[in-house]
Amino acid sequence: MEIKTVAIIGLGALGIMYGKQFADHLGNDAVRIVADRQRIERYKKEGVYGNGEPCAFHYVAADAQMEPADLLIFTVKYAGLAKAIESARNQVGPKTILISFLNGISSEQMIGEAFGFKQLLYSIVAGMDASKIGNQLTYTKIGFVSFGEKDNARTEKVAALQQLFEKAEIPYEIPEHMMHKMWSKLMVNTGVNQSTAVFATNYGGIQVPGKPRDTVIAAMKEVIKVANAEGVPLRESEIAGWLKINDALSPEGMPSMRQDTLQHRLTEVDLFAGTIRRLGKKHGIPTPVNDFLYTRLREIEASYA
Repeated sequence: MEIKTVAIIGLGALGIMYGKQFADHLGNDAVRIVADRQRIERYKKEGVYGNGEPCAFHYVAADAQMEPADLLIFTVKYAGLAKAIESARNQVGPKTILISFLNGISSEQMIGEAFGFKQLLYSIVAGMDASKIGNQLTYTKIGFVSFGEKDNARTEKVAALQQLFEKAEIPYEIPEHMMHKMWSKLMVNTGVNQSTAVFATNYGGIQVPGKPRDTVIAAMKEVIKVANAEGVPLRESEIAGWLKINDALSPEGMPSMRQDTLQHRLTEVDLFAGTIRRLGKKHGIPTPVNDFLYTRLREIEASYA
């Protein structure tokens, strides 16, 4: 199995960053940016830029009939996933590998139900400092992709994606315990994304002692308690590793949720605090920090009007 064609649906920060990386190493013809025709016209008219360079992406309309892609990557926000799944149907064949770069632990279920779990790989992306304002994306770190099968098996799909990432020079890892890794990423997102948005700050604001950093850590500890109740052995010692990764990011950079509040977009609070609060209630675990973050983020969203 060899991946020769890559389809990406969702041209936000991750879609642009990884789309550019694939196109630079595989060639534009091997990389499809899938969107509806109206959105494609806007991309072509306004342009899409990565670190100041125009991205000459190969766009394909969602309703166009063509040979399925070897790999389909979802890079939309969770609120747009259902629509993205419908838009992606012409890219999926019986051998298409499916992978989601969305936050949280919910998108794989939706994608698997739509196309089949046998074609699905699980993943998280972390360590990037991409910031997208309008049609301009800036970043200094491309981050890394952790991916694998849900049962951690080293399958042909895993080997094919590994080979592709090496060819495209995308940093990656294949963890021993994929679901643990996904919960670990949910933990850091729940702390970092929500705290920077609530306290209206960037990475620099949580890289120094103070209430924003304290909130990051406290929110992550609540995730650990909930994960343990769900049978996932997260440990408090993992918090230090994530703080080290975030402390190495550009202080001026911002996670996606802070970018959302700056641009008056709805956030993914339901994926983070919403998930932890729901599972906390299920197991009788108090989640006061995530309760605070959830309430405050809903207030921020309501203030847009």
